[in-house]
Amino acid sequence: MWVKSHPYLMARSSSLKSSSALADAQAQEGSPRRLRPWLLARLDSLLSEALRQGSPSELVRNRVLAGSSCLLLMLAILGTATFPSPELRVVVGLLCVCYGSALVMLRRVKSHMLPATILCMASFVGGGTLLYILREGTPYFGTHAGLLLQPALAVYLLGTRRGLYVALAWACVSLLFPLYYTQWGAGANPLKADQLLWPLYLCASFSFIISWGLGSLHSSALTEAQGTLENTLQVLRHSESQLLSVFESTDDLVFSLDTEGRVLTANSAARHAYLARYGRDLVVGQPFFPESELELRAAWQPRIALALQGQRQRHEEAFDLGGNPQTMDISVNPVWGPEGRITAVTMFARNVTARKEAEARLGEVYRTLVDVSRQAGMAEIATGVLHNVGNTLNSVNVSTMLVLDKLRQSRLPGLGRLSELLQERSADLSSFLTQDPQGKLLPSYISALSEQLHHEHASLTKEMRSLSDSIEHIKSVISMQQKYARTAGAMEEVSLPQLIDEALRLHAVSFERLGIRIERDYASVAPLILDRHRLLQILVNLLSNARDALNASGNPDKRLTIAVRPAPEGEHVLLQVSDNGIGIAPENTKRMFSQGFTTKKEGHGFGLHISALAAMEMKGRLTCSSPGPGQGATFTLELPTAAPREDERATGS
Repeated sequence: MWVKSHPYLMARSSSLKSSSALADAQAQEGSPRRLRPWLLARLDSLLSEALRQGSPSELVRNRVLAGSSCLLLMLAILGTATFPSPELRVVVGLLCVCYGSALVMLRRVKSHMLPATILCMASFVGGGTLLYILREGTPYFGTHAGLLLQPALAVYLLGTRRGLYVALAWACVSLLFPLYYTQWGAGANPLKADQLLWPLYLCASFSFIISWGLGSLHSSALTEAQGTLENTLQVLRHSESQLLSVFESTDDLVFSLDTEGRVLTANSAARHAYLARYGRDLVVGQPFFPESELELRAAWQPRIALALQGQRQRHEEAFDLGGNPQTMDISVNPVWGPEGRITAVTMFARNVTARKEAEARLGEVYRTLVDVSRQAGMAEIATGVLHNVGNTLNSVNVSTMLVLDKLRQSRLPGLGRLSELLQERSADLSSFLTQDPQGKLLPSYISALSEQLHHEHASLTKEMRSLSDSIEHIKSVISMQQKYARTAGAMEEVSLPQLIDEALRLHAVSFERLGIRIERDYASVAPLILDRHRLLQILVNLLSNARDALNASGNPDKRLTIAVRPAPEGEHVLLQVSDNGIGIAPENTKRMFSQGFTTKKEGHGFGLHISALAAMEMKGRLTCSSPGPGQGATFTLELPTAAPREDERATGS
């Protein structure tokens, strides 16, 4: 795998190799350190293929078994040639057969257990037989220190449990032989009995058990250490496998360079990208940037130099991969060696072409949304202007019609006829006024005409004033919407009762014509600092809706109640407009302020929506409630008592 050459993974692999070497060294700790390679090769030639393929510790044990069999076979052959007693030669000859059989088995078996058992049993049986043969002349053969190797060798070759049987067998021999020797053998004669025989064999018996115990402790410790080491190696191999899988499966380009800019590692994604750009495979050890890419090499040399100085870098760069322009998000990171020196540079490159294209499309969509939002805002402003101007134009039309009616019914033509009459009788005007019956009526007629014209003038003045107020409101609405396009309206101190009466005057004629009775319930509240015309716009809309609801109800007792009172928490003022008109269905209560929603046949659904937005811009809230159809409705405008801050007015938030 390519990743095994990565600096980090090389360190991991080195640690695994060193751990294996440590296990091998621990297993070979009891063997000579100066064994020549040819000797190890000879020992391995005595083993089967299965025994040679074992773990390092098993291989050392198999080599020890083969070497022990060879040495014991050589000693047995030497004894056969040198022992004078025929009995000894026969016993040693049988041992030669056993040791030779063990060597033959080592070439064929898959487990060392059978040859090791033959070797240990042959040594035990042979030693016991020799002890029996040499009982007359050499009764102390069983106490020789060399026999202590038998339990230790049995533990090493057969294991702790099987080695215990060998140790107990030698301990029994060490106890039974002096008993036999002193009771029935040559030592049965008390005069010939040796006083040291029993103590020496007792010490030999305990020595066999102690030798087995020490060998068992060493074997257990070594087995535990090897088990821990194997578990650690297994965990390390598993972690390495997972790390290799992560590096190989990622779509990002991952590669590393040495201090000279040569390739150390590269994952499959990096190799594919290199093949797409240069048309050839990426080879470990070659310079990553070809000599033909002079500009690219010149651009990357300073970056690699900074990474070798310990600086991490990240940037985006465009590349042409097989005719497809790609944008890469590249990070360059130094690789620190064990001594704190930087030994390599690792690079991670992520293809962000799709993200860049999405960002570009998002920018276009954003600009389109800005344009659409601007057009929608302009349309909403135009709708608001038309709606509010339309409401006010109703009052203008009513006032205009009243003025025209009064002008048609005016007594002004009578004044013209009076002027013509006076001009006709100008010659005898005095006698006409004093003697003519018609002339005598002229002073009273002039007085009545003057009074009538005075009333007409007052009425027309009143209607013209109302007409002027309506036109002024139209101008204010248009001016306010113009200001709204740039910033919020002007803030000023407003008296709610006064502003409500002003809104009522705009609808006074229509209310009077429809027979709507106005009830006022004004509590004492302090003036508010807010946008006067924006609040007037809301009031005009609420009064218009109440008028239409009362007109559609057919109720002879049409009543409109306007109340002003402080809110319970004291931070707001509540302005309520209530009517006993057609009411609102429960399912429509929450939709009354939605844009385009209306219950009127000829409505367009913008008035309440614009009023709710205006209330929010003044840091207030507009709500509605109704007991149900035919039971009237109440609209509540909640306004803050404190003036909004300058930054809030500037942002309109």
